[in-house]
Amino acid sequence: MPEELCPICEGAGLRVVERADGTRVARPCECRVARRSARMIEHARIPQRYAHCSLESYDAQFNLADRSLGAALLQARNFVKAFPLETDGKGLLLVGPIGVGKTHLAVGILKELIVERGAKGLFVDYRDLLKQVQNSYGRNDLSERDILLPVFEAEVLVIDELGAAKPTDWVWDTVAHILNTRYNDRRTTIITTNYHNSKETATGQWDHLPKKEKEAKMAMSGDTLGDRITERMRSRLQEMCVVVEMNGADFRQKVMRATFS
Repeated sequence: MPEELCPICEGAGLRVVERADGTRVARPCECRVARRSARMIEHARIPQRYAHCSLESYDAQFNLADRSLGAALLQARNFVKAFPLETDGKGLLLVGPIGVGKTHLAVGILKELIVERGAKGLFVDYRDLLKQVQNSYGRNDLSERDILLPVFEAEVLVIDELGAAKPTDWVWDTVAHILNTRYNDRRTTIITTNYHNSKETATGQWDHLPKKEKEAKMAMSGDTLGDRITERMRSRLQEMCVVVEMNGADFRQKVMRATFS
């Protein structure tokens, strides 16, 4: 079916407005601005699963049962208002357990910055990004630089589930490369993580215990963000981002559990 013409500009993309002094000038029509925003959101590569996410739907969906969720939403809205001059290259680190809406909030912020501030944004899944980099090795048509260049240059970058990949020296080096590059270029980075924003676990405190008991203590303590990305990079994040703590029950377990009924 043919695209419906805008009733304001009739497809021209411009509308004539009259100034206070009586002169008439052409301005971009609302439909043109909306199409541009839609293209920029598409280029941000937001997964279809999160296509519905917005700050408004976060408010409605999570009902802000925990006070920290209401505070996180307020910080998100204030961040959008302050971008880019007052934020000055700083981003947000959204920390909390599974199912409290960290990704939903991050995508909502990204969309608002694209639509309201005209920012060029990009969404990446942490594990998927690392796999893409690994898969580029040995190929002639695609390099690590090709994959990471959009990540380095995005005006606003969302990194979802930081720390989710098994930590190795290669993972740590890649994370350091990404974070340090964006830090040095003063580019805004919004990050979500399920890991507590704490230093690396001091495993030496259990060295006096038998091996099995030490391993049990380590397993019970759980990994911290410092354990997953190194304490050096966690410290760098404290400079790059405002930390937003989010708590509450797993919304997906309570409300969005899959059924066939």
